[in-house]
Amino acid sequence: MILTSILFAGFSLLAASCDNETILRGNDNPPAIQSDLDQTTGYFSSTEAAKCDLFYKPAIGYVGDPMPFYDPQAKDFKILYLQDMRDGNSVVYHPIHQLVTTDGASYQSLGETIACGSAAEDDPAIGTGSTVYDEATKTYHTFYTGHKSASPREVILCATSSDCKSWTKDRSFRLQAPGNYNVDEFRDPHVFYDEDAQIYRMLLSAIRDGRSVIAQFTSSDLRKWNEVDPFFYTKWNRFYECPDVFKMGDYWYMIYSDKDVTRNVQYFYAPTLQGLMSMGDDPAFPHLFEGKLEGLSFYAGKTAGDGTNRHLWGWCATRAGNTNEKTTDWAGALVAHKLVQHADGTLGLTYPDAVYTTCKQAVTLTEMSKSEGVTGNASTGYQLNAGQSVRFARLQYVNKVEMKITTTPGTSVFGVSLVDCSDRNYKYGLYIEDRWDNLKFDKVTTLDEGGEERANINSKQFIHAADGVYQVTVVSDHSVCVVYINGQYAFTNRIYGMQRNPWGIFCSDGSITVSDLKYTVK
Repeated sequence: MILTSILFAGFSLLAASCDNETILRGNDNPPAIQSDLDQTTGYFSSTEAAKCDLFYKPAIGYVGDPMPFYDPQAKDFKILYLQDMRDGNSVVYHPIHQLVTTDGASYQSLGETIACGSAAEDDPAIGTGSTVYDEATKTYHTFYTGHKSASPREVILCATSSDCKSWTKDRSFRLQAPGNYNVDEFRDPHVFYDEDAQIYRMLLSAIRDGRSVIAQFTSSDLRKWNEVDPFFYTKWNRFYECPDVFKMGDYWYMIYSDKDVTRNVQYFYAPTLQGLMSMGDDPAFPHLFEGKLEGLSFYAGKTAGDGTNRHLWGWCATRAGNTNEKTTDWAGALVAHKLVQHADGTLGLTYPDAVYTTCKQAVTLTEMSKSEGVTGNASTGYQLNAGQSVRFARLQYVNKVEMKITTTPGTSVFGVSLVDCSDRNYKYGLYIEDRWDNLKFDKVTTLDEGGEERANINSKQFIHAADGVYQVTVVSDHSVCVVYINGQYAFTNRIYGMQRNPWGIFCSDGSITVSDLKYTVK
């Protein structure tokens, strides 16, 4: 996927470390020394770290489309990705950088792996691709999109390596769109080996005879590729980016990112590869929205598996001007989820094991305030009715909050409030709408005349818990926040200012019981 990088005017304001923050900045609050900060609930102007590790962000630039690959030789995951510098260069941009991880929670950077070409070559800008290891030649191949302003705007190129670290561009390889394809929309190669047919398949996001398709080419040697019928026809004529096809258990899956309509990472599945190829994009899911894996702040998701677990990596978008309500930028921080396969073939998402265990240091929850009539405390739990809430002391920078919520199924709306400060008339809410089968991220404004007004920023449908029990885990790293629910739903959001500010739990409809409340940090 190629998008022109946008100059991020506020980047120079990012601090390399947040450890030196010492003053509290509220609307009318005088400065307070750090030792007093945790005794207050006014707004604190926290800074973003230049580099983050749990939800990875490089010290300079941002993570664009990830291209994860399980390295069968090194027995680890290599995450190639498009490095978004946001330096204003609209001709040469998005070189491929590479990370190494074994767990999806800690990453080693190998720096630039495949450089951009010159303006006169096919790849002054680089787009998404994929990596495959050829056992016969002991060679790694990364197929990627070369992008330039002149037509043909997009072609498929290749770089090779003997160690998956040092790469050489193979300038003898160049795959251009055939005559019945749009030569300017031909990108995102995904290559995998079909064991049954004993061939390699290359899938591409493309337009054929004016219609969006997942194009398909086959090869026996990774060099000569033959055009065959498209892998997938999009009935609704939407352009599906970053295709990823794999087998998991007894089913075949295609994960993709819908560029044109939903901007969601979605999937189709079938018992066989041929069934997946012939189904078209109007499947009979158990639920109409089941094929959507995430919300609007997580994009370009692709997977890699080690034979035991398969993880989905995508980027959590930054937002214009570091403002939660403004439009999403292209690229951001790397977020990993673990795929969960249900008996009927449908997929869910949960946290990678190492993401869960990153926050190990227990912190005593300090209750700062609560609504009149709320019963209980942080140790024993709470009973909340509609309109009630509890505010807690400030989060740190890398956090994990866990709780069990019990309610009468299909009756309640509740969630977690963030940047929940006593000196502002607005905060942000992560809503679990058990009553309406929605997950929402909203700006919540307290009105002068009383009551609250919600403005939606991001949303995702889900299926409410049949027993009314919700195991909720909230993991955050600076401004990146992921809510995991019942081991099957993930909801990623960019929430500026939540670090080092108060947070809370609320119920806005029905009633809930909160128990097993835990707070740990890194």
